[in-house]
Amino acid sequence: MRNSESERKTQDDAEVIADRLHSAAIHLLRRLRREDATSGLSAPRLSALSVIVFGGPLTLGELANAEQVRPPTMTRLVSALEDAGLVAREADPEDKRLTRIRATAKGRALLFRGRARRVAALTQEVRALASGEREELTRALAILDQVIARLR
Repeated sequence: MRNSESERKTQDDAEVIADRLHSAAIHLLRRLRREDATSGLSAPRLSALSVIVFGGPLTLGELANAEQVRPPTMTRLVSALEDAGLVAREADPEDKRLTRIRATAKGRALLFRGRARRVAALTQEVRALASGEREELTRALAILDQVIARLR
């Protein structure tokens, strides 16, 4: 194979792999999302709570930006989370004009229980794999971690 043909084939292979990986990630998360129904929260509320738990405390603007929604939408989401006792608003310690949203213990517990349910469902499927397949998956995950690190 000539060099340009070889490069094109490598590029095509990379695109096929990227497309399959993208599709697999979406399908995996959609199937695991079934476990979230028991939380009683909508997907947007769970997503906002997750951002707050792992990235907070945040201002409404920072949270809206992270979730890629408009501030009025985020205000409604945060108000619902606050009414449920999952988040609390607090004055910024350095700038009293700002209000930050932080997760409450109840909010963190709800989020971690949901994560545990998703991981348990996935664990059941991973356990069903042959040991060689689990080893192969472990190697693939190490490579995936490298890819993710470069995307940041």
